[in-house]
Amino acid sequence: MASVGLQLLAFVLALCGVAGVLAATVLPNWKVNVDAGSNIITAVEQLHGLWMDCAWYSTGMFSCTLKYSVLSLPSHVQAARATMVLACVLSALGVCASTVGMKCTRLVENRETKSHAAFGGGVCLMSAGVSAFIPTVWYTKESIANFLDLTVPESNKHEPGGAVYIGFISAMLLLISGMIFCTSCFKKSPEAWLYPPKRPRISTAKPEGNSAYSLKDYV
Repeated sequence: MASVGLQLLAFVLALCGVAGVLAATVLPNWKVNVDAGSNIITAVEQLHGLWMDCAWYSTGMFSCTLKYSVLSLPSHVQAARATMVLACVLSALGVCASTVGMKCTRLVENRETKSHAAFGGGVCLMSAGVSAFIPTVWYTKESIANFLDLTVPESNKHEPGGAVYIGFISAMLLLISGMIFCTSCFKKSPEAWLYPPKRPRISTAKPEGNSAYSLKDYV
């Protein structure tokens, strides 16, 4: 029962991780820049995401511009796009596979098949967590280096946005859920994996009492 509860907990964490990764991929606030200017009325908040750039004025106006050209984007933005999309795909596959491998489901009756499905789902979830962890750390490093650079004007300095934090937390949830699924399918005793039980040998020799010819026939 304890392993069933752990799998349910891992499944909930995986669902939260998938939702967070999808939200972080779509949200435009990976980098945030607030420029108050000389007048508070003209204050604007610039949001830079993976797919669009948005501007939020103090008057309440909100406008976004999609990034259509892929080749014109910086290398870290292209890499972040690829890794986040990969994280979304792997996390979705991991949730589907782990659903089949959970002990509380009846999609598959064979225990060995369920164990393999749970292990495969855990591997997919951990891979998705690593894939989502890389761009969030990279964006945070780029934003901090840009903010601390004295040669960069104040109007061009950026800070990590909310999407980076959501992606980082979601990556951690996917990693934890993947590790739980991978460990839940192991047998309790490690000796059972190292030293499997030996099958009894079946003797092919026929007993003497059932032989076709008995020695009594010659007496």
